[in-house]
Amino acid sequence: MGMDQATSVQTAYRGIAWVEGAFVPAEEAKVSVFDYGFSRSDVTYDVVHVWDGRFFRLEHHLDRFMASMAALRMSPGLDREGLRQVLLECVARSGLRDSFVAMLCTRGRPPQGSRDLRLCRNKLIVYAVPFVWVVPPERQASGISAIISSIPRIGAESVDPTVKNYHWLDLDRSLFEAYDRGADTAILLAPDGSVAEGPGFNVFIVRDGRVITPDAGALEGITRRTVLDICAERGIPTEVRPVSREELLDADEILTCTTAGGVMPVVRIEDRILGNGAPGPVSMALREFYWARHADPAETTPVPYPEDGTDPEAPELRAAGRAFIPSPR
Repeated sequence: MGMDQATSVQTAYRGIAWVEGAFVPAEEAKVSVFDYGFSRSDVTYDVVHVWDGRFFRLEHHLDRFMASMAALRMSPGLDREGLRQVLLECVARSGLRDSFVAMLCTRGRPPQGSRDLRLCRNKLIVYAVPFVWVVPPERQASGISAIISSIPRIGAESVDPTVKNYHWLDLDRSLFEAYDRGADTAILLAPDGSVAEGPGFNVFIVRDGRVITPDAGALEGITRRTVLDICAERGIPTEVRPVSREELLDADEILTCTTAGGVMPVVRIEDRILGNGAPGPVSMALREFYWARHADPAETTPVPYPEDGTDPEAPELRAAGRAFIPSPR
């Protein structure tokens, strides 16, 4: 492989983006400081992952992203099929077999001298980068620690949590609180005191063999939906209802879930150790079932990688695809 081709491959494996109708290195994807997506956090997004060369539950993510844009009155000028093709092409061009793939739509900016939101030209950006882990797999296997944050989640009356958004200051503040207290992460409560969600993940508890997750105040995560589907198929009883702070502290097991990590057991909540410090049997079974589901053709969409002479399985590139780097949800 010549130097120019090697440089091109290295650039691709750092990620590929689609901006203004063109494919570019991911690091060249930019948003203007005048875009309301930046200055007002007037933006929605979604994240889907590719594992072993296949998108997982791509159509579910497209459903949610299209619904989020409709809720915010955004129309980026690309229909669902066009968006699907851009997503596939970004990953194909990157060559990544394991990838974190984001699609985001910003409000854009109005014409000079105007502040009329109706005149903004919405902007769509798509990018594929090496797979992102919220928590590295070795930490997932041993379990993570969490606190109950003193900072409440933004109320659903103000910001609809089912529309994926970048309103993260409450989540970021809760993370610093967790770090200061020696924990890995935080779980936030809704303004009414019930359990909401964490920074980039949904929350489940297990009590008396029942798997329970909050019914409001949180993003309706695709991984959350997958866990509920697995439980239904395996005959594991579930409840979708309000979960109190007391129930969280008294749970037999706690698990979190997200696209960027799958099912992640919690073994310490505040000062309480769960399961003698080891992930519980229900959590670990759900984690195993979740990853096994990635081999199901009905749940996955193959990436049409080009015949470009590169080897997506080359060790250095495979390692890049497993990079453990911080993640937005």
